[in-house]
Amino acid sequence: MKLHDDRKTVVMVVDDAVDSIRMINDALEEAGMTVLVALEGSQALNISRNITPDVVLMDALMPNMDGFETCRRLKENPAFIDVPIIFMTGLSDTEHVVMGLNSGGVDYVTKPINTAELLARMDVHLANARMARSARSALDTAGQNLFAVDRDGNLLWSTPQVCRCLPDTYHPDFQPIRAKLAEWLSHNPDPGHQMQLNALDTQHSVEYLALVDGREYLLRLKTPQNKSSATAALRERFQLTLRESDVLLWIANGKTNREIAQILDMSPRTVNKHLEQIFRKLGVENRTSAAASAIRLLATK
Repeated sequence: MKLHDDRKTVVMVVDDAVDSIRMINDALEEAGMTVLVALEGSQALNISRNITPDVVLMDALMPNMDGFETCRRLKENPAFIDVPIIFMTGLSDTEHVVMGLNSGGVDYVTKPINTAELLARMDVHLANARMARSARSALDTAGQNLFAVDRDGNLLWSTPQVCRCLPDTYHPDFQPIRAKLAEWLSHNPDPGHQMQLNALDTQHSVEYLALVDGREYLLRLKTPQNKSSATAALRERFQLTLRESDVLLWIANGKTNREIAQILDMSPRTVNKHLEQIFRKLGVENRTSAAASAIRLLATK
């Protein structure tokens, strides 16, 4: 049986039993897959720092670090959010099955391994993982920089853009972010409430959207609009002068005429004159309509 893919599927096998590895390796290579081998949990973690496999086959019982702890540690890496981890174990009792699933595994197979069954299960989980990645990428493309955390601020999943903006969850820089998110969520914010994240090099804000399934806090990461690119977009689209585009940008950000005058170091009377020209060029009659036009344009940028 061969998994359906345009490139070779990369499988990481984590097992301390050499005979078991040899048998699984032969079956996977025959199916056209690339196999990475780790003889213990620490080796798997080292490999994961440089390579993200498509799927992991994890032995449950290993010396030093068992498969359950190894799975938990792998899942702390955002790159492994969608990577299915399938446990291989001779232990089929409920307690160990639950431990495997609670640590982040998606399935288990019992030893001795039936390779045909293993490949069939891998095929299903790989297809699900690819659909999940496609969904996150689609959200990114639509500008929905979403991520979810638990009540302690631990990252559960995120869209690719959020992964690029936030430090890795196992990096020390993420610790103050986790603590701040946990403190914020402990106050049960209302949907739409926002919080500044000053722990990042670039200041972001986080918007609380909803609590999903009683455990996932769905959040949106909002990056500050680049002022120069925003004003350039307004100038080009509406044929405005530089000052007119500055005024329109601050109108779109909800500022009053007096506040705009202070920000741009001009008199309120001058702001009014610019607004007259802006209304004419946009073909609108008031600041609300002008702001709406600007917001619609900037939302596509």
